[in-house]
Amino acid sequence: MEDLLLKCDVHKDEKLKMFCQDHSQLCCTDCAFLNHRQCTNMALISESAKNLAMNMRQLLNNLQTIVDKLNKFKSKQEASIQSVEVSCNEKLQEIKNLRKKLNATLDELENTTLKELDEIRTPMLTSLKKDVDKCIKLKDDLQTLSEAVNGLCDKSKKEIEFIASRKCLDKIQESESYLKENHVKVHSIIFQANTDIEQYLSKQSSLGMIADSIQSLTLKMNPNQQLTVKRPSEYIVSIPSDTSQTFSIVGICSMPSDQVCVTDFHNRKVKLLNQHYNVSSHCDVSGSPWNICQITSSEVAVTFNKDVQFISINNGNLASGRKIPLQHAAYGIAHHKGALYITSGNALYHYNMTGTLVKKLFENAGDSSTVSYCAVSPAGDKIYVTNYTQHKLHTLATDGTLISTFMDPDLQNPKSVCVTPAGQVLVCGNSCNTVIQVDHEGKKKLATLASQKDGLSKPSSVCYNTNTNQIIVGLNCNSKIIVMDLA
Repeated sequence: MEDLLLKCDVHKDEKLKMFCQDHSQLCCTDCAFLNHRQCTNMALISESAKNLAMNMRQLLNNLQTIVDKLNKFKSKQEASIQSVEVSCNEKLQEIKNLRKKLNATLDELENTTLKELDEIRTPMLTSLKKDVDKCIKLKDDLQTLSEAVNGLCDKSKKEIEFIASRKCLDKIQESESYLKENHVKVHSIIFQANTDIEQYLSKQSSLGMIADSIQSLTLKMNPNQQLTVKRPSEYIVSIPSDTSQTFSIVGICSMPSDQVCVTDFHNRKVKLLNQHYNVSSHCDVSGSPWNICQITSSEVAVTFNKDVQFISINNGNLASGRKIPLQHAAYGIAHHKGALYITSGNALYHYNMTGTLVKKLFENAGDSSTVSYCAVSPAGDKIYVTNYTQHKLHTLATDGTLISTFMDPDLQNPKSVCVTPAGQVLVCGNSCNTVIQVDHEGKKKLATLASQKDGLSKPSSVCYNTNTNQIIVGLNCNSKIIVMDLA
């Protein structure tokens, strides 16, 4: 049992020898070398144990309490698993029923179109057949007269010749009149497809929206529904290993795991915050990081210099992954369904996940801050870009077409922009100390959500925490983040 307790949970063959007070973590020599080299409060376990009075009976009680809570949680989650399976089967049947309705509607459209086709075809064929029958009758009459005239050639009966002559002339005149009145027409049927149906269906990504019921209320919100901010709270994101006492939290990203990632520009760190907004882990990067965005449920991407660095979250720790080098500076970054949108300071680029440039979408010639940060709407049909120097918010289509440009006295030197899952657009004004909400078309201000009286000082980043329904604001030259509850 002692051997079990002494073994490191991460490095199974190593024994625990040290305790990091900066992170409140037990460490083996490998842990200390890999993850705690910059920590200043490391001590041998033997030394730490001398200064700690331990009540093992109370510890056992605490363990039993948390075990009971885990059992209750486990039972609830097992019940939830059954609920998910039942609801999934119900929704599967709803999807199949919807498909049947769509098929029935398409069948009805097809039958209506075929009926219209028959309504055109039938009179057209009747008219043509009537012409054919008339021609046959005239031809037969002329043929009969021709045979009768041919039989009179050797006989000299003036009365018969006169009658035959008149009948022939009358029939010839009738035939010529008919041909004159009825020109030859090449008939054909034209079908012009209703392209609206095909185009509409081709633009749809699915038969409907699938969502977790817990998030359904958020998803059903109006993107122009005005948010209401309640009390703000402050949290410190500095750690003992920070080498600079100047802080700029210029990027924030909320993760599905109840954790939040922030970029600390001056300390060249990406920091992981737990659900209480305390720093639980950090990762150094080889440049001063700017913006950050979620890639998957356990991976983020960070911009700095001319690079995009991917960082994964494993067991509560941050670990650097692959890096994409670019041909231009990298500031803002956003991700939507495999598309990376990256700003260079005066242009917006579309890349794929391998780092291949797809297209330069937008450019604003000027200094290095006319295309600052960017965010994508939940549907992926709009891209919001901040223009720091010229105090503007641009709204673009995904092909780079400019939809609108917004300016307001409460939006001076806009830096960060974010979009909630419901499509609400939030922008922070760096020099006017504000966070405002803009309508989803990017044309008008809906509200000034926070200002200097709420503790904002040079706000440089803004993020919506989907787990807690809160707005998080990072400040320039400040180790604090401001967290605001929403009503």
